[in-house]
Amino acid sequence: MLELQDVAIRRGDRLIVEGLGFSATRGELVALMGASGAGKTSVLRAIAGLDPIAAGEIHVNGVRLAAGRLPRGSHARKLHRSVGIVFQFHHLFAHMTALENVWLAPVHALKQPRAGAERRARTLLEALGVGGRAGALPHELSGGEAQRVAIARALAVEPPVLLMDEPTASLDPARRSDLAATLRDLAAEGRTIVIATHDVEFVRACTRRTVTLDGS
Repeated sequence: MLELQDVAIRRGDRLIVEGLGFSATRGELVALMGASGAGKTSVLRAIAGLDPIAAGEIHVNGVRLAAGRLPRGSHARKLHRSVGIVFQFHHLFAHMTALENVWLAPVHALKQPRAGAERRARTLLEALGVGGRAGALPHELSGGEAQRVAIARALAVEPPVLLMDEPTASLDPARRSDLAATLRDLAAEGRTIVIATHDVEFVRACTRRTVTLDGS
């Protein structure tokens, strides 16, 4: 489902990741760890096709990402349907309700009928425990609620690969435990999940394999 082969990533003139290789199968949950600045977020962005890699190859659900260029045309469309990404600060649209944030991409990007997309969005919000907050605006949500809405939005296009950047940054211990259980359930359904995090206890609660970036 996901494979990185000898990947290098640059930030400006600086090489921040070099020689990175790992794979993840269907239903596997992998933690990506390392010090601040080691390149964890950059790796997630590269897998999602948001930034080009400097060397190596990335394979995501049959899409090959080569060095120096981003996917285009049908390859880009397949990649965007294959990968959902949840950023650390959620990036929910402030003027839209939780429900609208979730059905937006299926309707506008995938051209799904709004009625069906809205039903699916409500189902996802209910499954993640925030169905009662469907009509709330982002500023009315707690950190944990916003995190779950962001996960629902990422899952709305039914991607086989889910990427999460520092998912526990705004959560208290109880919500961390809830999120770990949610991610284990998603993996059990066959989702491949990669988490970039500093949270060792969270990693122990929900993953069996860790990839560490040494940042040297």
